[in-house]
Amino acid sequence: MTPPGSRYALIIPALNEAESIGLLLSQIPAELFSQVIVVDNGSLDATAEVARAAGAKVVSEPRRGYGRACQAGLANLHPGVLGVAFMDADLADDTCDLAEIVRIFEAGSWDLVTGSRVLGGAERGSLTPLQRFGNWLATRLIRSLWHVPITDLGPLRIIRREALERLGLRDPGFGWNVEMQAKAAHFGLKVAEVPVRYQRRRYGKSKISGTVWGSIRAGVKILWTIFRCWRQDFEPRRSAHPAGS
Repeated sequence: MTPPGSRYALIIPALNEAESIGLLLSQIPAELFSQVIVVDNGSLDATAEVARAAGAKVVSEPRRGYGRACQAGLANLHPGVLGVAFMDADLADDTCDLAEIVRIFEAGSWDLVTGSRVLGGAERGSLTPLQRFGNWLATRLIRSLWHVPITDLGPLRIIRREALERLGLRDPGFGWNVEMQAKAAHFGLKVAEVPVRYQRRRYGKSKISGTVWGSIRAGVKILWTIFRCWRQDFEPRRSAHPAGS
């Protein structure tokens, strides 16, 4: 059997995460991924240098935006990569959960497996009350519109490369994750959730929840993204599967 590491890549968008990125990379199980790509999203600190010293491939995307960073990472995938995992650089996600997400992904032939902090438990203080409410509202909307029982929009996830290309994600910012889940629901992809742990940020400052205004902007963007994806239900629907599949 081909080892999983030859089939999967991990993309880590990073903005001013020099304090955490080296420790994060040291904790990633090397056998899981043939590629570990850190996308330096215009950092003003030594994020790129630390990541490169830790053995990651570093890609530069100076235009700020989580979605832009993810797209830059995807543009550097090896041809043989079949699945792509994503995680944040701030050590809030537990790297031990990566192995379980990959295992579930393989065992069920899923298109998308996401980590649920709601099912697994988030450490006190790791999510603000506004974040918790926004997450609850957004997932309820997706469940109501497409009847897909999701509980979280967390960053830890793995998606089949072919499925990702079919979704045609275009959000340049922090609407990327919710666009992925909403479009997966829209196209009827095979989706699963895995309980994961979530910790308080130990280093640096959150790019979204660091301020009330940042959290509000993120919430509005998420709701708008869900609406935009829902609106596609009233447009001519593309098949999520190639002809003849």
